[in-house]
Formats: sequence, C-alpha cells, structure tokens
Amino acid sequence: MALTAETYLWEHWKFNADQRLKAFNFFVAFAIFANGMVFTALEKHAHPLVLIFLGGLASLLALVFAIVDHRSRQLLHLAKQGLKEFEKDLPLACRPFLLDDLHKRRWVRYTVAFNLLFGLQVLFGLMVAVFGATLAWRGATGW
Repeated sequence: MALTAETYLWEHWKFNADQRLKAFNFFVAFAIFANGMVFTALEKHAHPLVLIFLGGLASLLALVFAIVDHRSRQLLHLAKQGLKEFEKDLPLACRPFLLDDLHKRRWVRYTVAFNLLFGLQVLFGLMVAVFGATLAWRGATGW
C-alpha cells in the first residue's frame, strides 16, 4: 500500500492531536498531585521554604506543559494546512478543517481552556510561593 500525501498528513495530525490530549491529561494528574502536596503542607504548617518550593514547582509544572502544548499546536497547524488543501476537492459537507475555520468561535477552543487552566495553575503556585516567602520574612517557621 502506497502512502499518499493525504494519509501522511492525516496520520501526522491525528498523532499530534492525540499526543496533545495525552499531555494535557498528564498535566491534570501532575497538577492534582502538586496541589495536594501544597494543601498537605499548609495543613501541617510546613516550613515556609517548603511552601516556596512547592509553589515554584506548581508554577513550573504549568509553564512546562504550556510550552509542550504550544509545540503540539504548531505541529497540528502544519498538518492542518495541507489537509485544508486536500479538502478543497471534496464536497462542502466533507471539509471539517475549512468549515471549522469559517465557523470558528474564538473562546470555544481547546487552546483557550488549556491556557486558562495553565494560567490558573501558575497563579496558584505563585500565590503559594509568595505566602511562603511572607511567612519566612516574618520568621514564622511553625506558624
């Protein structure tokens, strides 16, 4: 079976779309774990340096996954351009990529949802780190 351009583009797009969702699922799992550590540290009145570390970890986690997601979007875009070219020869009802561009709703997209959650995780981590730094500055080791 010969590999056609359309099959190649579709497989590339499908693989990267799947990887993007898997990466986001890992982000959610890691975020739950990191946030659980933060809440446990707060409950146990951990040393302020622990809070600074955990807040930084939570923020860093979100930033790393945001970078990975950005790269996934770039790879998806590369294949999408070729698939839209292929779709031009198909009936209008069989052009999902072209139709999506025509009816795109700016706020109803995976990217918006993902970035909102990444941003909230960064904010949460920074707030925890600032709280820990404030405690450390006040000299509250066992607050």
